[in-house]
Formats: sequence, structure tokens, C-alpha cells
Amino acid sequence: MKKIIKTPKAPAAIGPYSQAVEINGMLFISGQIPVDPATGQIVEGGTGEQTNQVLKNIGAVLEAAGYHFENVVKCTCMMKDMSDFQAMNEVYGSFFKENPPARAAYQVARLPKDVNIEIEAIAVKQKEAL
Repeated sequence: MKKIIKTPKAPAAIGPYSQAVEINGMLFISGQIPVDPATGQIVEGGTGEQTNQVLKNIGAVLEAAGYHFENVVKCTCMMKDMSDFQAMNEVYGSFFKENPPARAAYQVARLPKDVNIEIEAIAVKQKEAL
């Protein structure tokens, strides 16, 4: 049975979707944008600052569900402009220092609230060895 994950430490959904859904030891995190959950505002700065906030939001959702960044197996990064790839990649790498997850990155025509980046993630809890 699926479990809906919701935390005030990450931005509330701005549409008819959940922050995350857990089922069968897998966590599917909806695309996060660089909204500061304390203020409800888009963080100031460029793609690097926005990527940092997005990943902090993903971290808050992971924590609320009892997962960690080490459990993340796949991320999809949607960017306003691929010329900002380096700035995104530097910040992204600081959250995934060892054994980073699989990833795809795309330039898209437009993102919610005209932000520079949105990232969705999938995490898996490994079962204990018998």
C-alpha cells in the first residue's frame, strides 16, 4: 500500500500531487523547485543557489520518509538553460560525494514559477541480508 509523505520542511505541493510517495521500499520524490519552505519564496541567486535549495528540499523529504541521500538511486534534473550545467553539477556533486545515483539532465522550455532548475528523485531502502 502506498504511503504519502508530507513535511513542512519542504515546500508544499503547488498542485494536485504529493511531495513524495513510498511503496515497497521505494520513495518517489516529486520534482522540487528552489522554494524556501520557511518563506514560500524562490531563493535569490543563480542556478547554483537554486540547485542548493532544491537539494535541501529533497533532503527534507528524504528525512521525513526515513531515507538518506545514500538511498537515492536516480535523479532527473530539468534545467531552464543547459549553459548552467556546470553550476548545477558543482552543487549537485556536493550532495552526492560517493556512489552518486544515476541521473538524466534536460533543458526544458519552462519550469514552474520560472525557476532555473527542478529535480525529481527516486530512493530505495535496501533490505537487510538474511
